[in-house]
Amino acid sequence: MLFSRKTSARHRWNSDEQTPVIRCSICTGEQEAGFINRRTGAFTGVMLIRNADDLEEFRETYGIQDTDIRKIY
Repeated sequence: MLFSRKTSARHRWNSDEQTPVIRCSICTGEQEAGFINRRTGAFTGVMLIRNADDLEEFRETYGIQDTDIRKIY
């Protein structure tokens, strides 16, 4: 397909070292789901969030429970 989603190697999530977050752009409103390393503060983006289905896919893919995912700007 011409406009299909690109699949890449899945990031392994370590719940002891990383926290799931959504990074939001103040200017464009773009949202990217990923993980923040608790020790270093480094963000690792894994997928764009365009709608509620994308957010649900992020939760299912990485086994994130129904807790609120913090947004960072």
